Amino acid sequence: MIGPNTTLRLEPAIAALNAAGEETRLRLLALLAQSELTVSEVVTILGQSQPRVSRHLKLLVEAGLVERRREGAWAFFRLSPAGGAGALARDIVAWLDQHDSILSEDQARLAEVRHARAENAARYFAAHAAEWDDIRSLHVPEALVEEAMRDAVGDRPVRCVVDLGAGAGRMLELFAPLAERAIGVDLSSAMLAVARGRLEETGLRNVQLRQGDIYALPIERNSVDLAIMHQVLHYLDDPARALREAARVLAPGGRLLVVDFAPHNEEALRDKHAHRRLGFSESEIVGLLRQAGLETILHRELAPDAKEGAKLTVSLWLARDPRVITDPVPASSYETA
Repeated sequence: MIGPNTTLRLEPAIAALNAAGEETRLRLLALLAQSELTVSEVVTILGQSQPRVSRHLKLLVEAGLVERRREGAWAFFRLSPAGGAGALARDIVAWLDQHDSILSEDQARLAEVRHARAENAARYFAAHAAEWDDIRSLHVPEALVEEAMRDAVGDRPVRCVVDLGAGAGRMLELFAPLAERAIGVDLSSAMLAVARGRLEETGLRNVQLRQGDIYALPIERNSVDLAIMHQVLHYLDDPARALREAARVLAPGGRLLVVDFAPHNEEALRDKHAHRRLGFSESEIVGLLRQAGLETILHRELAPDAKEGAKLTVSLWLARDPRVITDPVPASSYETA
C-alpha cells in the first residue's frame, strides 16, 4: 500500500493511472502481482494475440507499473518494486475484487501455467537424480548441512537475501522466508526455469530470479544483507573474483555465507561433474575473504561418517562486511539497478 513516505509526482501518476485504466491491463496487473510471467505465458492465460499482449505490457512498463527483465532470449514481466508507481500498482490490484468472474478465470489459468512449470522441474530432477545422489553420497546428509547453515545465519529478519549460483532454488526455499526480498542469480536459463518451477510449489512471493554472471552480478552495490554461495566456488575459474563481486553487493554489516568442500582427492568429481577445484582449505577461503574486504566470523567443518562410505568434508564460512551502518539504508537501495 502507498504509505506516507511513498510519493509520485503528478505527471507520472497520471501516466500510471491512464495505463492501468483498461480491462486487459488491469488483468495483467492482477496476474503479475501473483507471478513473474513471460509474454507466451500471458498469451496462454489471457487468450489474446502476442502483439496485443506485448503492446499492453509495453504501456505498463513505460508507465512504471511493471518491470521487464531479459533472460537470454526470453523476457519476464512482474510488478515494479515497491515505491512510486510500483506501490500504486499494488494498491490498484488490492482494490480489485478477486472473485470477479474474469479475474477468477485468469487465476485458474495462471494456476495451470504454474503447474506446468512445476512438472517441468520435477522431470528435470528425475532426470538428474542419480547424478546428484552420487555427489550427496560422498558427504554428510544435506539436511545436516542445511541445519548448520541456518544455525550460522540465525533467524533475525533481513531486508534482502541473495543466492549466488541459485541452481534449482533450494537455498531460496530455506532463506527467503527470513527476508523482505530474495533474489536468485544463475547463469543458466535452464536452471532458472527449474528453480522457477520449484519455487511455485512453495508459495513464496518475495523471490525474484535473474540470469547473470557471478563475476558481474545484476545487483546494486551496497544493497544485500545476506549473500549465500552454496557449493558454487568449486566450479569457478576464479573464486577470488567471485568473492570480491559478492562483497561488492553487500550492505554495510552485510554477511556472506560460503559453503563448499574441504580439500579432497576425488578426481572423479572433475571428470564426471565438472568440478574445477577439489575443495578449499580454511586458510585459503579466509584469505580470499580478507582480500575482498570481509572479515570471517565463523568457520565450521562437517566431517563425513566413514562408516557410511562418505569421503568429503563440508566447510562453512560466514563473513561480514566490517563497515558500520550510520544511517538507515533507503528502501530504494533494494530496487534493481
